Amino acid sequence: MSTTFLKTIKIISQSGLLILASVLTSSSHAELLNPQVLLQQVTNATFQRIELDQQSIQSNPNHLREIIEQELMPHVDHRFAAFKVLGSQFRSVPKDKIPEFVSEFKQYLVSNFAVALASYGGQELLFEPVKDTENQTSMSIKALIRQAGRPDINISFKLRKSNKTQEWKTYDLVAEGISLLSSKRSEFESMIRQQGIQAVIDVMKNKNNKPLNIASNVN
Repeated sequence: MSTTFLKTIKIISQSGLLILASVLTSSSHAELLNPQVLLQQVTNATFQRIELDQQSIQSNPNHLREIIEQELMPHVDHRFAAFKVLGSQFRSVPKDKIPEFVSEFKQYLVSNFAVALASYGGQELLFEPVKDTENQTSMSIKALIRQAGRPDINISFKLRKSNKTQEWKTYDLVAEGISLLSSKRSEFESMIRQQGIQAVIDVMKNKNNKPLNIASNVN
């Protein structure tokens, strides 16, 4: 795993907010069209679910994966994110390998989100107001993570609007200037060039199949 990506994961894991780019629960159609409202609802809904399920999480860490699958992944544009990670290597990847890559990448996100979730506790997320979302098809929303006794963390959520449903979904999170997708693209590109896409799929599959260990991530 690249040094840049590890740095990003460390920043986000300390805050426990890696998942906040994408969760969306019980929203009206109008709210789905407003990315600012979406992200505000994300904070409340996600933190409440984590707090309510703490007993289950402690007895079975893999329950974090279940939470993410139920609350988060239906609202993450993981397919678009997967293609962004492939970047310039997309054309060199055998087309019959694309579905498997996308599938494993989705689960890879779940695994990484679950590890970050384990450190949740006591953070405040302050959003910078969004002035105009009309006529926008993609945007970044800036926010600040604040926790007593720790430096503030600047983050930015990248979202895009569905042409079909007009709903906003997130696909990337930038922490202190470091993009998660860009970091993964840098890491995977050289592996694809040298070993092929199957090597990347195998790396993700290996992590996805391992039991979740959150002991070292709990505050």
